[in-house]
Amino acid sequence: MSERGDEGGGAATAAAAAGGPGGAGGRPVVRLRAGADARAIRHGFPWVYADEIVADRRTRALAAGSLAVLEDAERRPLGLVTVNPGSRIAARVLDPDPAAAITPAWLAGRLTRALALRERLYPEPFYRLVHAEADGLPGVVIDRFGAAAVIQPNAAWAERHLGALADALVAVTGVTTVVKCGSGRMRAAEGLGEETAVVAGGIEGPVAVAMNGATQFADLLGGQKTGFYYDQRDNQALAASLARGLDVLDVFAHSGGFALAALARGAASALAVDGSAAALALAVRGAAATGVAARLAVERGDAFRAMAALAETGRRFGLVVCDPPAFAPAREALDAGLRAYERVARLAAGLVAPGGFLVLCSCSHAADLAAFRAASGRGIGRAGRRAQILATGFAGPDHPVLPQLAEQGYLKALFFRLDG
Repeated sequence: MSERGDEGGGAATAAAAAGGPGGAGGRPVVRLRAGADARAIRHGFPWVYADEIVADRRTRALAAGSLAVLEDAERRPLGLVTVNPGSRIAARVLDPDPAAAITPAWLAGRLTRALALRERLYPEPFYRLVHAEADGLPGVVIDRFGAAAVIQPNAAWAERHLGALADALVAVTGVTTVVKCGSGRMRAAEGLGEETAVVAGGIEGPVAVAMNGATQFADLLGGQKTGFYYDQRDNQALAASLARGLDVLDVFAHSGGFALAALARGAASALAVDGSAAALALAVRGAAATGVAARLAVERGDAFRAMAALAETGRRFGLVVCDPPAFAPAREALDAGLRAYERVARLAAGLVAPGGFLVLCSCSHAADLAAFRAASGRGIGRAGRRAQILATGFAGPDHPVLPQLAEQGYLKALFFRLDG
C-alpha cells in the first residue's frame, strides 16, 4: 500500500453519527481489521484493500457500489465509502463525513471544484476534467472536448450513479453531449461489463482538438479509452521543440500526437507507426487540418517489426518517440514489462541519427520511474549508444495526483540525446 502518515487528528465525528449497528443514516458499516492502519484514511488515503476489512456475512452481502460507513477497529467512524466486496479495492472513500449524502448537489460540488482548476490552467475547454481520486470522485475519469465530454465510470459506485453524474456534468459545464466509455482493465477488476454509448446529446464523428499548434482528432465512440490522450500534452510540446528541421519517427503513434506537434513546429518529415488503421486515419486527417499532410507518412503494423525493418534499411531519424501501451499494468507483469521497455529502447536507439533525440514513454502503473529509467538505459546501452537525459516528463496538471496515492502518477517520459 502507498505510504501512510503518522497518527493525528480526524475521526472527530461523534460516535453517535455511526449509530449502533448501522452507520450514519442507518447505513451499513464496514470495519477495519484489528491491526489495520487507520491513520492513512484519516490523512487522505482513498482506498481500503480487501484484506484490511472484516469480511463478515453482512459485508460480503453488500452489492457492488453500495454506500457504507467505514469504521476503524475501535468502531470510530472514518468516513463514507463505496464498497465492492468482489474487488481487491474493497472500499473507496467518497467523503470524510460519514453522514454525507451523494446527491446531485454533492456531485456538482466536486465537478465545480475540478472545473475551476482546469479553467485556470487552460484557455479552451479541452482537458481532463476529472482525474479520479485526486478530484474527489474515486474511479471516475472525465475528459472534456469542448461541448462534449466522455465519462469513464471505472468503479461500481460510478456505474450506479452514472445518470446523476451525467446530469451534474451538463449542469456544471454546459456540455451538450456526454459519452459513456465503458471499457478497460479497471472496469473488469470491478466486475463491470463493457459498454460505450451516448448518454446525452449526440455526436457525428471525430472531434477536432487544437493542441501544440496542431489539429488532432479524437474518436469519442470508437477510439482507445476516452478517444484521446491529454496526458501527453506537455511531453508532445517538449518533443516538438526539439524537432525543428529533423525527420521524426513516432512509434505506437495512435492518432499521431507527437508527429503532428513536431510537424507543426517545423519538423522536416514524420513517419507515424501504429497497429490501428483507424488511429492512423485520424493522424492523416489531423495532418490535413494542420496543413502538414505532405510531410506525414503513416505505416500500419507491429511496432517491433517496423523498427527492426527500418534498421535493416539503414534509415535514421533526428527524433524518435516511442509511446507504447502499458507493458506492466500490474505487479505480476512487471518483469516481462521491463524487458519489453528495454527492447523498445534498444530498437529505437538504433534508429536515432548521431546527436539526435530519443523520447521513451511508459504508462505502466507497476513500473516506477527508477525501474523504467533503468530498463531504458539498458536498452540504449545494448544498442551500442550512449545518452544524456535531458528531461523527465509526466502527465500535465489536468492529471493531478493525490500525495498519498503514488499510483496516479502513472505516466513517465524520458528525453535523451544520443551520441554519435
